[in-house]
Amino acid sequence: MRLSDTERAEELLIGGLKIVQDSRLYRFTSDSVLLSRFARAKTGDRVADFCAGSGIVAFHFHALHPASRMHFTLFEMQRELSLLSEKTIALNGLKNFSAVCTRIQDLGEEYREKFSLVLCNPPYERGGPDNADYRKAVCRKEITVNLEEIARAAAFALKFGGRIALTNRADRLAEVCYVFHSAGIEIKRVQFAAGREGAKPYLLLCEGVKGGRPGTELLPLLVNAGAPSKSF
Repeated sequence: MRLSDTERAEELLIGGLKIVQDSRLYRFTSDSVLLSRFARAKTGDRVADFCAGSGIVAFHFHALHPASRMHFTLFEMQRELSLLSEKTIALNGLKNFSAVCTRIQDLGEEYREKFSLVLCNPPYERGGPDNADYRKAVCRKEITVNLEEIARAAAFALKFGGRIALTNRADRLAEVCYVFHSAGIEIKRVQFAAGREGAKPYLLLCEGVKGGRPGTELLPLLVNAGAPSKSF
């Protein structure tokens, strides 16, 4: 497999895997790793990665649970990023992965109630582009997809009892709970992340269940000493 001059195969630092990245495109942040650690795997899960980018969340989640016999479908609207996922799949010889270049708003009938788990580290900042590179801006800002569309797509793609694990801004907790409840998904687990002890949380990690009953488990604060999320 040939990589371009701007592409590199970087060590994932777990499971002996490598991930292909392009210096011209949006690179993953600590949000992705936090989400893959927060999500819970079940043996045989069929997993959809929404807003997959270059696939970091799904690849890292797979590496954390190598014996779980999961199958992954990575949905990403930017062709260049989706191609990076395809190269990572080929580089590592992953037979249980596929990459689909499409908007999650446009999922076809073949994906209706197909998945038991959705992973989603979406663009969650409000407002228009604030970066000269539009390809990077849409990975951070709600320009091409918003929270309501993510909730509807998850409700469409998940089986009854299926789960979604996602990130968002900490100060959007009430909105996340309301929007997903409206789509038939109850938020069942919540964890906040802060940059240091005593600091105001900046990130929300949550798990919702399609058709779940009301009631939410609040987990201890997660301290992430890394840089603030969604930076580029």
